[in-house]
Amino acid sequence: MTATTLPLPADWRDFLALTKPRVMTLVVFTGLCGMLAAPVLIDPILGFTAILCIALGAGAAGALNQWYEADLDSKMKRTQGRPLPAGRMERGSALHFGVGLAAFSVILMGLANNVVAAGILAVSILFYVLIYTVWLKRRTPQNIVIGGAAGAFPPLIGWAAATGDVATLPVLLFVLVFLWTPPHFWALALFMKTDYAAAGVPMLPVVAGERATRTQIGLYTIPMAAAAIAPWALGLTGAIYGWVAVATTAVFAAMVVQVATRRTQPNDTMRPEKRLFAYSILYLFILFGALVADRWI
Repeated sequence: MTATTLPLPADWRDFLALTKPRVMTLVVFTGLCGMLAAPVLIDPILGFTAILCIALGAGAAGALNQWYEADLDSKMKRTQGRPLPAGRMERGSALHFGVGLAAFSVILMGLANNVVAAGILAVSILFYVLIYTVWLKRRTPQNIVIGGAAGAFPPLIGWAAATGDVATLPVLLFVLVFLWTPPHFWALALFMKTDYAAAGVPMLPVVAGERATRTQIGLYTIPMAAAAIAPWALGLTGAIYGWVAVATTAVFAAMVVQVATRRTQPNDTMRPEKRLFAYSILYLFILFGALVADRWI
């Protein structure tokens, strides 16, 4: 008689892992900065509720992404330890958890804050799950270009939670994150190329090669740099944000030039690509932090 292998019982840490907490940190931070940069003061309790909803919405998107991509995650070393491919959770549990979080976050945002913020939050979740995860991820190397819009919504959501509307500055912040995503993610894809190839995911380095990917990283950095400086150039922020944007973007561009112009050598450790990926995360933290400092100082 053959024993049936059952998933191990999931605990709270597995449900937390479904939400992709490391990714959520940057999402929550940019949403918070969008709210604090708004020209009105939001009630602290309502502000906390809005940030909680952004976090729950991001967590819901992460859970639904892992529910749909459990087969891909099982083929990649970077993701094999996640709850579903590791066999610690049933797929149905991840689906119910993700749908429940998504519905709760949108409803709470609408009741506590306003329908504009709730509507943008709902669009961001659906965009990440349906457009990026279901439609684009397995079909086109441009998946991260279009799908990157999902991660650009938080500043808009935070601003809308405070003001009830959308203005030029949060739209520029959306554009900034949207254009930042390809250089950020393709830097990761360069040193994770083997993993993506094994899983059959058509990331740009797998489909078009490293040289084309390096060129695209350089090309996308040009409009990204313009979007980063645009709020200052248009008079929407002050000198604090402006000079920080110029300095940090110059460092970003210098790293991109190094990545874009080099060729991979045998046994290459991809240190410039790894440095660019790490700095790109720090870059957004510094830039959005400067935005808030500029608003409040």
